[in-house]
Amino acid sequence: MQAKKIPMRMCTGCGEVKPKKELVRVVKDPDGNVSLDLTGKKAGRGAYVCKNPKCLALARKSKRIERSFSMKIPDEVYESMEKELVEGE
Repeated sequence: MQAKKIPMRMCTGCGEVKPKKELVRVVKDPDGNVSLDLTGKKAGRGAYVCKNPKCLALARKSKRIERSFSMKIPDEVYESMEKELVEGE
């Protein structure tokens, strides 16, 4: 029997490829709202970031999340995502 394939995703912050379970999904819903998706079940376009606030800061600095969603993300959104990450640790 073949071993189950582990889905891998790349962190938009550090660029490391890790198992999907180790990352947090950032989602842009159909209305254009950006938020953290801790369940991984929300509808919309997703980008992944490590559960580390430093990786979110790197992704913010390099505008990688903005590029993957083709939109400008307000500072308040980044700040609330950062707070959620810190609380989730």
